[in-house]
Amino acid sequence: MECVPWYFLGEVDYQAARILQLQLVERARRENSTGFLLLLEHPPVITMGRSAQGAHLLAGRERLAREGVRVYHCERGGDVTYHGPGQLVGYPVMNLTRRRKDVHLFVRTLEEVLIRFLGRYGIEGYRMPPHTGVWVDSTQPKKIAAIGVAVKKWVTYHGFALNLEPNLDHFSLIVPCGIADRGVTSLARETGRFLSFSERQRMHSELVQDFGAVFEVHMLEDHVPFMLETNEGVS
Repeated sequence: MECVPWYFLGEVDYQAARILQLQLVERARRENSTGFLLLLEHPPVITMGRSAQGAHLLAGRERLAREGVRVYHCERGGDVTYHGPGQLVGYPVMNLTRRRKDVHLFVRTLEEVLIRFLGRYGIEGYRMPPHTGVWVDSTQPKKIAAIGVAVKKWVTYHGFALNLEPNLDHFSLIVPCGIADRGVTSLARETGRFLSFSERQRMHSELVQDFGAVFEVHMLEDHVPFMLETNEGVS
């Protein structure tokens, strides 16, 4: 069974995380390794994917400044989304040349990881084609996890954002994922309870277990602060 190192980095600036992903993309290609999984949180930020429409950013500069939310354009697929504290962001840098060269299958597999994780807490997550991501509540669908990926020479980056306990009011700054007639929710709201720090730490490990089981890889936690030590270039 192939091994995938994983890292929990805490709260990381969005651009710093993007640079780190690109460095790991190059490393995975150069070493022909299976890949890496980064888990982290971001300070409040709105990201605009390749298909994002400006009209889906509802807040003006003054409100964004007042809320302390920055805006970035990025190369991932999808429309506009929000990241912030209390949201678990996963960036799988996976070498698809060692698997199947099928990006759609990769995205569906990420959805399966998140659906399996939510099942641990009695939450029935599901897909809602043609939209990407994971939803809950079939009577009034609400998105609990967004997915948007990019691929460089068959190595993936960007990934998923799972709402554990973020500030859901910040989603009113945008039309989340460009879908105006659906809501957004979190694991805390769906379970009706506060998530302690220790619970959220445990959730990181549980999600990694589900990632390994679904992708059929061995997950190895690594605590090396490579973001500080690496000086590799990005092409």
